[in-house]
Amino acid sequence: MSNDAHIVIEGVDMVYEAGQRPLRVLAGIDFSVARGEFVSIIGPSGCGKTTLLRIISGLQEATAGRVLIGGSPPREAQRQKQIGFVFQDPSLLPWRSVIENVRLPLQVNRRSRTARNEALEARGQRERDPEGLISLVGLQAFGRYYPHQLSGGMQQRVALARSFVTSPSVLLMDEPFGALDEITRSAMRFELMRVWRSEAATADCTVIFVTHSIAEAVLLSDRVIVMSPQPGRIAASLDIDLPRPRGEEIEETQPFIDYTRRLRGLLREHALV
Repeated sequence: MSNDAHIVIEGVDMVYEAGQRPLRVLAGIDFSVARGEFVSIIGPSGCGKTTLLRIISGLQEATAGRVLIGGSPPREAQRQKQIGFVFQDPSLLPWRSVIENVRLPLQVNRRSRTARNEALEARGQRERDPEGLISLVGLQAFGRYYPHQLSGGMQQRVALARSFVTSPSVLLMDEPFGALDEITRSAMRFELMRVWRSEAATADCTVIFVTHSIAEAVLLSDRVIVMSPQPGRIAASLDIDLPRPRGEEIEETQPFIDYTRRLRGLLREHALV
């Protein structure tokens, strides 16, 4: 992983005009993410984690401050399909099969496809083969199935494959496993790491991952950012120095347990501020 800043967030504030009393959701958010880094964000409900992801993605404008992705505003990264977004709900189109759902980002905004392909060529990359991605997430036998025929975990695998089809340089994930049972959620964590490492080997993909699970944040991340209660601020940042690749056995090691304790302590400490 290179040390250059891929994503830069500077002085981001978000204020909603709610009746007579404005609601400040984010206050002075400042941090950067290196190219190819996996960063998780944790914090109490209502601290603005999802709002921050939406601002980084360009889906929402901040009240103040700025975001840069590769030196450009998020809208430019959006135009070149450099941003993949995975939500808690897989958001699959029920009338499209698995393969058609994965192909969807390639079929939307065809006018921007030339610019996107030029950008990919400049990075030495290309769009991903949808069928290859379906195989990568272990669904090669389900390409012609429809969402209602799949389990929740399988639907989220489709959403993951779809997010990689344009070879994004940034992947934003908003509690993507939050609605899954614990067994499936645990399996999906390792599935995500496997797919991300296989893609990151060529795409150098940067990930920002929102979760409420301390163990999940430690397992997946190179760094964990802790946010304070509303208005959301950056309360702490903790580097996770655990070897990769990471298997299930790492969760039983003392360093892993120590990191979870430290993060739990940071959350408890800043919840009282």
